[in-house]
Amino acid sequence: MTSKVTYKGDLRTECEHLQSGKVLITDAPVDNNGKGEAFSPTDTVATAMASCMITIMGIKANEMDLDIKGTYAEVTKHMTVNPRRISGIDVQLYVKGELTDRDKTILENAGKTCPVIQSLHPDIIKNISFNY
Repeated sequence: MTSKVTYKGDLRTECEHLQSGKVLITDAPVDNNGKGEAFSPTDTVATAMASCMITIMGIKANEMDLDIKGTYAEVTKHMTVNPRRISGIDVQLYVKGELTDRDKTILENAGKTCPVIQSLHPDIIKNISFNY
């Protein structure tokens, strides 16, 4: 088992990662009857995409003996209605380190093939930009 999710009431869940014991709280967003005091479940999906991209890029960077520490992403999630779902995810990646054009191409390709991107529905628009 990967995690345990417990409903805490007031549209809040507590998500425990069983291996580490770390806890993530989610709230329904304000525009969907929630308090918006924590990540919404759909926020975690959009954020997971960026986190996965950076993780896979980090694995590739390690294989290439590159240091991309400090790389970060800014994430914007877009929602639609009928049905209410994620319609798009914008990820602006800011990649740190001394990289050649070849390094950049390899890292970008690695990031774009992360497992989360491969798992998201093809109708979700994924706008990804890399900044150096």
